[in-house]
Order: sequence, then structure tokens, then C-alpha cells
Amino acid sequence: MEFVHRSVLLEPAVDALLNETFGKHRGGGTLTEMAPPTDGIYVDGTFGRGGHSRLLLQRLGPRARLVVFDKDPEAIAVAQQLRQEDSRVEVVHGGFGDMPEHLARLGVQHVNGVLLDLGVSSPQIDDAARGFSFMREGPLDMRMDTSSGITAAEWLAEASLEEIKEVIANYGEERFAFKIAKAIVAGRESRPLRTTLELAELVAGAVRTREKGQHPATRSFQAIRIHINQELQELAGALAAVLRVLAPGGRLAIISFHSLEDRMVKQCIAAAARPGAAFARMPIPESQMPPPVLTSLGKVVPSAEEAADNVRARSAVMRVAQRTDAPLPADQGASFVKAMRLIPLEGSMRAGGRR
Repeated sequence: MEFVHRSVLLEPAVDALLNETFGKHRGGGTLTEMAPPTDGIYVDGTFGRGGHSRLLLQRLGPRARLVVFDKDPEAIAVAQQLRQEDSRVEVVHGGFGDMPEHLARLGVQHVNGVLLDLGVSSPQIDDAARGFSFMREGPLDMRMDTSSGITAAEWLAEASLEEIKEVIANYGEERFAFKIAKAIVAGRESRPLRTTLELAELVAGAVRTREKGQHPATRSFQAIRIHINQELQELAGALAAVLRVLAPGGRLAIISFHSLEDRMVKQCIAAAARPGAAFARMPIPESQMPPPVLTSLGKVVPSAEEAADNVRARSAVMRVAQRTDAPLPADQGASFVKAMRLIPLEGSMRAGGRR
């Protein structure tokens, strides 16, 4: 079966990377004055099925390079086909959190733009075999990279009640986290959780109230998926890494789909754009304040038309920033990433290692 992926904020995201006038206007949902083809090196850190990459290639010049990343072997197969069609494309099977190391192996030190479209792609959700959807019966997998790491079923079979509760509470912002964790631990005593619908039904039995129009298992599935793939840990590393690889004037565009991701992105951009704020109450001369390493170019949300046409676009927020020519601080930008309650996936060490 062929699964269709519709890229969210397709034209605005490409516009954010390539159009010099972006950020000098408001409205965000349509292209500004079309920029001429440009060369340079760009990164699509979340290739998916290549919607953003293909539009980028249409607007890049003949000497440009586009490095695409993805963990999903199915996405990489699509990327390799695109590579056969366009020699400007280079493919990396790996996460964007290790971007500097992967780029270095390609002989790339700095890039002119980085796009990250976070979360799960439509084909991953629609394919029941991937285990991301609580609406379709499938194995309880949830791994972005199906070639390595621990599955959701394996983790739920071994994790303690406290760990399950923490994951669901922190990554799902679920107020019934303890009741859900207790139901999971009690349920697995009689029968291991193996399928998505088994987990969804168990959670629904523990959560009696929910926001109108939202499935009771929505937050729990989100939380477990984030944990299994260590998504926030990877994003935290990637935010600092992007600051190291962006050339002066280079652009960063990140599309988020839930508040945890967007909060990290927003706080990082704000800290990098105003690093002196941390020293505002200290007796330090203004001339010695650290200079900003990013300039915020604002945020964009889908137009009313896109949100109506694509339900998965409704929660999307894209934040855009531009690298200044100021040097990074001694910690290479790590201090700009707000520390969160990040829970390590200890079980992955017993099931094939980290991704």
C-alpha cells in the first residue's frame, strides 16, 4: 500500500530558508517575492517522503548541495531514489542530533540553511505496522528507526510503574499518568501488551474524561513515542549542533507539532538572540556582554486554508532564526538549550543499543 505524505508549511518553510526578505513581512502563509536560484549547502534534517526537499531543489542552483537525514529505512529508500534523480542530493541514514559528525564525514563544515520538521510523518502514522496510531491495529513498535533499538512493547514489558508514570506525565502532559501506569503494570501481569489497540483500550479504561474530540490515548501514545525515540534528547543536542554548523547569515527553520518541542525551540532561539539577558543583573559592562549568535525572524503558523485542508497541520508552529557572525561561547551553544526533565531510555541498552 502507498501512503501519502502532505508536507506541512511547505512553501513557507522553503521561503524561510531561501528568501532574504523573509521576516521583514507578516502573514507567513504565502511566498514573498520569489528569490532567484541560489547555491550553497542546505540540510533537510527530517526527509520523510521528501516534500520539503523537492521544493528546495527546485529553488536551489545547479552547484548547490542538499544533505538529507532520516532514521526511517523506508524514508531513506525514497531519499536514495531522489539521489539517483538529482546529483545535488546526499543521503544520511541517521538522526539530526549527530549532524556535525555526519556533515564532517561529507567534508562539510558549515551550511547555509537547516530545516527540521519534527514529529511523525503521515506514512508512519498511516502504516499500522509501525505502531504509532491508536486508531489502527498493529504491533506496538513506535520506533522511527526499525533497524535498531527497543520497541514500545519491550519497554512497557520491563519498565517500572514509576518510570512509566514519569514518561506519560512529562512527555504527554497527562494528568492521569499514575492511573494509566498502574493499569499498564496490572494488565501486563496477565497478558503482555503487544498491539496498539490493546494499549489504547487499556488507557481508555483508565482515563474516563478527555478534551472534546481527543482520544483518551492521544497523550499516552505521544509520550511513549517520544520516549522510545528519545526525541527531546535528540532535539536538545540538535539545537546546539545547528548553531555550530550554520554559517554567518545561515537560516534555521524548525516546525514543531506539540508544546514540548516548540518550547525548547522558542527558548533556545530567545537565549541565543539575547545571551546578555543571563548577565543582566550582574555588574558587567555592556561592552563585555556576549553578542547575540542568532536573530529571531519570528514564527509562522499554517493558514486557515491549510489547517482546514490538512488536520495534521493544525498544531504546527514554525520558528525561524538567522545566524549572526558572532563567535559561539566556549560551550559551543550548549547553554542556550534549556534543560528539561529528560528521561533516558535505559532499556535500549538491553535491546540492541541506542539508535
